[in-house]
Amino acid sequence: MDLRLPEMAPDQPGLIAGSRKVSNPGCYPTGAIGLLRPLVEAGLVASDCPIAISAVTGYSGGGRSMIEMHDRDGGPAFELYALGLEHKHVPEIELYSGLMRRPIFLPSVGHFRQGMLVSVPFYLDDLPGKPTGADLRAALRAFYEGGEHVRVMAGNGQDKLEPEALNDTNQLELYVWENEARRHAVLVARLDNLGKGA
Repeated sequence: MDLRLPEMAPDQPGLIAGSRKVSNPGCYPTGAIGLLRPLVEAGLVASDCPIAISAVTGYSGGGRSMIEMHDRDGGPAFELYALGLEHKHVPEIELYSGLMRRPIFLPSVGHFRQGMLVSVPFYLDDLPGKPTGADLRAALRAFYEGGEHVRVMAGNGQDKLEPEALNDTNQLELYVWENEARRHAVLVARLDNLGKGA
């Protein structure tokens, strides 16, 4: 499998360093693959699990016309897009996450220049073995152990997360918030769409 994120396999940094050409995943796939692939490989998320991914990025990820619109006119505060459910990054997310079922992907743009959040909700009782949120967090930590640019976070002590905290870095933060009484969890990746995501 062609792995393009250095954190996805132990030998990947060396393969990247020795390559003449290297492709980079998009910013949305970086967050989604970073969350999903370790859990699919650990058997905690089935490859045919129905997955819905929601994400918001700063407008700098939308290309020149969007940047000019936001910089010049202020642009909309928030907008959903790709509502035809055919976003160009969906095949990449499906393939490199190890999924056998196409995920539903709902991207959006906020009126901030850079930064992003990618989130994936789960009904824990629908996952193989009915894991806890702590099980998901432990699997992510085991997968990324020793990596310097991916951190699995214990939480920020709040029920909210903002997208710009990692701007101008190569860091990827992965969160698992769970409500064990409801058996719900939401996984969130935070990154700079122009940093780790570029």
